[in-house]
Amino acid sequence: MKFLLNLLLTAILVILLSYLLPGVSTDGFLTAVWVALALSVLNFIVRPILVILTLPITVLTLGIFLLFINAFIIMMADWLVSGFEVENIWYALIFALLLAIARSILIKTTEDKGR
Repeated sequence: MKFLLNLLLTAILVILLSYLLPGVSTDGFLTAVWVALALSVLNFIVRPILVILTLPITVLTLGIFLLFINAFIIMMADWLVSGFEVENIWYALIFALLLAIARSILIKTTEDKGR
């Protein structure tokens, strides 16, 4: 149940961010749900591999390179899900940053209300 709630919250955030950012577009809510699902699968499978492979760069940049890994995962979701478009890596970087901030705020508030 918690996974479905997080998936729907992420889908809503994808829709909102596609309205806010001119370089990001989505066809509708169902596409946003597919994007949220693709992001969760990519974060579960691909992200750990990329983090391990880029560990020296991540340590050298004090963790800032993780933002570029997140942006790369957004670009992979763009490639996987038709109807979701990100113009370039810079919009993906902004999208990933705003999505991470908004998800952390929303998940924290939903966990506090659930107690």
